[in-house]
Amino acid sequence: MNEHKNLPWRTSTRSQNGQSCVEVAPLPDGGWAVRDTKLGDNSPVLTFRADEWEAFLGGAKDGEFDS
Repeated sequence: MNEHKNLPWRTSTRSQNGQSCVEVAPLPDGGWAVRDTKLGDNSPVLTFRADEWEAFLGGAKDGEFDS
């Protein structure tokens, strides 16, 4: 977790009060890191390669994850 502490984390402008949302940060290799906003620096961090992140964003935009 500490290796990701100094990343430029950001939260969606659509989130409300920083609750129940995630933060994302770009990685030096072009990938992305994701963590729980509520836990901040204590949150586990998921990392994704650039191609995985693009596939996720494409799926979200296409409604692939809508219920």
